[in-house]
Amino acid sequence: MLQLNMDYFELHALLKNKISEQVEVIDIDDKILVQNYWFQSENWEILQGHSPIYCKEHQVEFCDEVFHTDIGHSEEGLDVIDCDVKENKRFIIHVFVPKHQKKSTDAILMFHGFNEKSWDKYFPWAYKLATQTHQCVVLFPIAFHMNRAPSLWSTRRCMHEISLERQNEFPHLLASSFSNVAISTRLQAKPQRFIWSGLQTYYDIVQFIRQCNEGKYPEIAPQTQFHFFTYSIGAFLAQILKITNYEGYFTGTKLCAFCGGATFNRFTPVSKAILDSEANVALYSYLIEHLESHLRHEKRLYHYLEEHSEGQSFRMMLNFNYNRLQREKLFKQYSKDFFAIVLENDSVIPAYDVVSTLKGALHAVPTHVLITNFDYPYTHETPFPLKEKIKESVENAFNWTFDQFIAFLNS
Repeated sequence: MLQLNMDYFELHALLKNKISEQVEVIDIDDKILVQNYWFQSENWEILQGHSPIYCKEHQVEFCDEVFHTDIGHSEEGLDVIDCDVKENKRFIIHVFVPKHQKKSTDAILMFHGFNEKSWDKYFPWAYKLATQTHQCVVLFPIAFHMNRAPSLWSTRRCMHEISLERQNEFPHLLASSFSNVAISTRLQAKPQRFIWSGLQTYYDIVQFIRQCNEGKYPEIAPQTQFHFFTYSIGAFLAQILKITNYEGYFTGTKLCAFCGGATFNRFTPVSKAILDSEANVALYSYLIEHLESHLRHEKRLYHYLEEHSEGQSFRMMLNFNYNRLQREKLFKQYSKDFFAIVLENDSVIPAYDVVSTLKGALHAVPTHVLITNFDYPYTHETPFPLKEKIKESVENAFNWTFDQFIAFLNS
């Protein structure tokens, strides 16, 4: 049984070893259990490769998109058509459930960073949030990330070989690795995947909350008020959900952003853990530099980004300068619901750009943003490194960071 005085390192090790998808209910200690639920996405038909694609809301059918892949790595699963990835359609969600209390009327949705494959680093975060807010914490994966991606995409040996091939093909390639080669290859081939997988995730979250309201998940009461704890690009997703506010689901929702909160074009995601340089160029070219042109030629893209409120919010969060005044008006409306902590030396999502997005270009929006700097070497991807020689400093930083967020959620 877990001791109450365990430090961050011990807690991380225990939860990593104890939590599995193979067991439905995992008894952690006298405070927390982890409930695993299968989630069946009803929204995968929006992905590229499914034909025809039908918009139920507007009763419009789209048959004009020609989809093919020619990456050349079908055996490793990189050529798979998006709508055929079975792991992305049905997957496990972990729910950290506080024990010995009545069903809470508040819960927390936790969203992770870009190109992550394991929830391990988030388990202590979820544990601390659940024990100190007394709310269920739902770890919900983004489409094609975590356990929503084929295991082959994380296989070191074959992905390393593809990374070497990619480096030979692009002599000036930066930051290629076995960890990012699958997502980099697929996004470079079809950058619009970023939009469609993002929208699928948006609709999956809406589906999950609807199912909670229908009583599908016994630990979460119908009409529960959901809040967000987000990290990195997870904040991007939460901001879209918050400002769209589908059927009022997120009225009163608090949004915690850790190392995130900037618009997409203010990210610098070239990293061996995130994207290589060629994928980043392709993504930026499609989503920022030439999006207007793509909207003129791709009817379905135009429909979802121009005629759906969630698509309008998505586009508003892509480019800092696009519809900036409207975005800042919305952020001002919700400023009391936003709280961000950013790291001074974060090179992936710089602190200044988070401040400029959340507080506005003129810093006139009263969003609470804290800029801090831990007294040990860290990266965006690893804010709390598990290194014994800096153990005490990491423990202090972790507790300080989460105490700030917990105070906000409990206020």
